[in-house]
Amino acid sequence: MKQNRIDIMLVTVEVLTIVLIATATALALAHALEWPGKLRLQKDQYLAVQAIYYPGFTIGGAAEPAALLLTAILLLLTPAGTPGSWLIAAALVGMLAMHATYWILTHPVNNFWLKDTRLEGVGARFFAVGASRGSDEKRGEDWTALRDRWEWSHVVRAALGLISLILIATAIAL
Repeated sequence: MKQNRIDIMLVTVEVLTIVLIATATALALAHALEWPGKLRLQKDQYLAVQAIYYPGFTIGGAAEPAALLLTAILLLLTPAGTPGSWLIAAALVGMLAMHATYWILTHPVNNFWLKDTRLEGVGARFFAVGASRGSDEKRGEDWTALRDRWEWSHVVRAALGLISLILIATAIAL
């Protein structure tokens, strides 16, 4: 009876981990797939479009830290040295790299896109982390360089998320 509960809990963690990694990947992939169409936009249009992502993508973005946490828990619950543990560890590294890419490349540019947007509550606190609003503009960067940095960061994030998703699904299938 106790073993059945443990098995159910493990399967629950496995399923939730896959769902959360898939959600985090889907958000980055959505941005990456928009890029070709957004390249046709002029500066004013592009800046207007960037502001529509908030708060939706911010709310959905909660899946990413949750996926990191559950992947780490799943790694702890998996016997060390097994093929599954190595795949889960690799998926965790991929998710950590995806998350780091956000904070290093994407997040500072978000502050530029949102410099004229009034944010409140959790969104205001989230985007206040780590950078002053519009700091990239003060450095004199061209908006197209910021656009390309932001867009490429999502391509990288989508690739890392997809690799992590494949690794975690393979580990669970084993």
